Amino acid sequence: KKHVTEVPWFFAIGFILFWCFLFFGVVIPYFYRLPTAVTLEDNGKNVFIAERAYNNLYTLSNIGLKLTGTDENEIEAVNFLLSELEKINESLQTDFFHMEIDRSQASGSFLINPSLRMYQGMQNIAVKLSPKNSTSESYLLINSHFDSATGPGAGDAGFMIVTMLEVLRVIATSKQPIKHPIVFLFNGAEEGGLQASHGFIMTHRWAPFCKAVINLDAAGSGGRDVLFQSGPNHPWLVAYYKKYIKHPFATTMAEEIFQAGIIPSDTDFRQFKNYGKIPGLDMAQCINGFVYHTKYDTIDVIPRESLQNTGDNILGLTRGLANATELNDTEAHKTGHAVFFDFLGIYFIHYSETTGEYLNFGVAGGVLILIIASMWRMAYASQVSVCYVIRWFILVLVIQIISFVLGIALPIVVSYAMDSFGLSLTYYSTPLLVVGLYVCPSLIGLSLPITIYYSLQRNSKITMPYHLQLALHGQAAILAFATIYLTLLGIRSTYIFVIPLVFYAISLVINLMTILHDLGYAWIAFLKASQIIPFLYSSYVFYILIVVLIPMGGRTGSSSNQDIIIAVLAALGTVLSFGFLVPLINTFRRPSLVILTLLASTALTVFLASSTQLGFPYRPRTNGQRIAYLEVRNKFYDYDGKVSSDESGYLMLFEDRRREQPLLGANVNLTGMVSLEPHCEKHMMCGMPLHNNQCLVPSQCSWIPRTEPVVPPSPTTLELLSKTVINTTTVRFEFNLTGPIQMRLFFKAEEDVTISNWSFLRLYLDNPPSGGRPYQIYFKYGFDRSPLNFFIELSKSNGDFSVPLLQIGVSAQYMADEVDAQSKLLASTFPLYSNLEYWPAFYQRFIY
Repeated sequence: KKHVTEVPWFFAIGFILFWCFLFFGVVIPYFYRLPTAVTLEDNGKNVFIAERAYNNLYTLSNIGLKLTGTDENEIEAVNFLLSELEKINESLQTDFFHMEIDRSQASGSFLINPSLRMYQGMQNIAVKLSPKNSTSESYLLINSHFDSATGPGAGDAGFMIVTMLEVLRVIATSKQPIKHPIVFLFNGAEEGGLQASHGFIMTHRWAPFCKAVINLDAAGSGGRDVLFQSGPNHPWLVAYYKKYIKHPFATTMAEEIFQAGIIPSDTDFRQFKNYGKIPGLDMAQCINGFVYHTKYDTIDVIPRESLQNTGDNILGLTRGLANATELNDTEAHKTGHAVFFDFLGIYFIHYSETTGEYLNFGVAGGVLILIIASMWRMAYASQVSVCYVIRWFILVLVIQIISFVLGIALPIVVSYAMDSFGLSLTYYSTPLLVVGLYVCPSLIGLSLPITIYYSLQRNSKITMPYHLQLALHGQAAILAFATIYLTLLGIRSTYIFVIPLVFYAISLVINLMTILHDLGYAWIAFLKASQIIPFLYSSYVFYILIVVLIPMGGRTGSSSNQDIIIAVLAALGTVLSFGFLVPLINTFRRPSLVILTLLASTALTVFLASSTQLGFPYRPRTNGQRIAYLEVRNKFYDYDGKVSSDESGYLMLFEDRRREQPLLGANVNLTGMVSLEPHCEKHMMCGMPLHNNQCLVPSQCSWIPRTEPVVPPSPTTLELLSKTVINTTTVRFEFNLTGPIQMRLFFKAEEDVTISNWSFLRLYLDNPPSGGRPYQIYFKYGFDRSPLNFFIELSKSNGDFSVPLLQIGVSAQYMADEVDAQSKLLASTFPLYSNLEYWPAFYQRFIY
């Protein structure tokens, strides 16, 4: 009798295809949807013109690599910007606006553990567009940077700059009024330190009047711009985003993931928020992160439609905030965090964190009440006690918990197994493999326990349709309790659990109010319909996160298994998208066939990922393996000034989990490559010219010695100007440092010596790095290349200053210079899929 009401097994194919259609036919097209680009023929219509922005981007990106401190950045890029700004000024609607262009330099320092960042002569070009006769002292700040880290930086350094230029042009040449002045900040030093924005906020005369900021950046190239940070504690900004953005793309999940440090990036928003106490919105390009910080970040990967999308958004948002009454007194509107997200880019939803808490608790509690009402209805219709139904519900709930755990755990197991066999990042160039590797195992975990249970249970008092409803109630109860717990933890992204709960509650209310609840499987129609929107949203938001984070796996370092993060995201997306749908396979005959199909799909995907070219992570140009190596000269000077060690070689940094493994079958000469660990155990800061702290995890970096000495392109000189005994316990050293555009200083006093004073930031001296690491001073030149003069005072209780007191390491990075012929020969042996960064570096260790 059990199978009489069940649907033939082949109808399961249509069931599966329907949800596949929703994902591939709705979610993905809407995710990549862009507006039509406006051309120059529409000039004068008071709209953002993507064609003009694209032409500007062509000119700016053709300058090439724009490292801070180089002529390309400090002269050519600056001249381009000043020229374009003068053109805008010439077309200014003088009856409505006044425009002031200010080119400035800034020097300063700030602390970001574990190092102090110093800068000198960083250039900013600030433009203030003021409404005529305005008395407002509340400015809106729009910021982006024009320097690039690697290559022309069309997406990272140029995209938002030309967007700002075009937004400024449209506003300045139209007759549409604004209430508050707008400051457009084109900053020349963001990469590797966020220096120029810090210089602006700390020293510029307009900075104290900036009350809100729109920060524009990139971690990709050529897609939609995402809002991934807001406020903090200023939800009114998100309200303006909703009102004035044409193409919304935002999620609180991205904000919490970014602020948790999972994404290996930072933006100028940090400086405005921390040092200027300016609230704002942080927006960025995020698609196609494979080209981010590579030589392939060129204009040819950016469609005009992408510029139009961002331009429409920034133009509308800028005009809206420039007329915001809240700008007069932002502190009066500091009322907590916001929860925000878009639905397929069609509609934007936001509410305050407090409202979210009430909503979360209300929905969770309401669902639990509806579950109790449903069980009471089942007991009445089945002529059994409510306690009898509850006992069966508890059993099914335990099974659903097992299913939920397996749905998360099995993808993690697969990711761990793939990594154990050296097969990390198999999806890197073929993201569709994520479906077979992680989505299918998650579906297996969700479906297997409940399917086994229904194949074995023989309860004649409670019908199979009721048993199936109990399983769905179990899923709802799990989400409800998860919602309550995560809300108590203060996690705003809990809304992703609430969305499927709300729609499940709607279907349950409809079924309870009609006879459908007790009419066999009739209630399933409303259930399926109710899950369309949760399915669309859950699959949409997790697809976003996976697409954004997959490229980042190529630059997170070899010490972290990025596969686990992708597996967890895929699993969560699967559980939330299919949690109320998977149990329905038991309405078909032979549900085991669905599970076997999933098993076969996983097995086939594992085979393709491990044994075919589909699973090889890298492709030339589009999905490269990131490798950085420094052409290094290390010289160690003893206390007497004699050279105790002089070595040359290559400091290798493999930026993803696979390290050098893919190169072992190629013609790359890695002979003699050793771990950096012995150097790190023996020397301060590994005795290497480290340009970042990744190599402090020795497993991430390697050393290849070479016999031919490396000759630094130019001298790096630390000159001791004087040594003065101040009193019986204190001595003062004064130094002069000259070198390339980027250097690091490392200071480590002997055990019986204390650094008591210096010319650097006192806050850093009072808060030394943890773990016994030396003080690190990260120094960067901009336009001003004058030598760095500094002093350091040491205290020693016995007053004996005739012995070694202090080690100083000087790491010089010649990032704007060419490597020598031998290093170029090494570079030529790497495969075409290798994205290489290489430059000369020089490290000197002194003892005083």
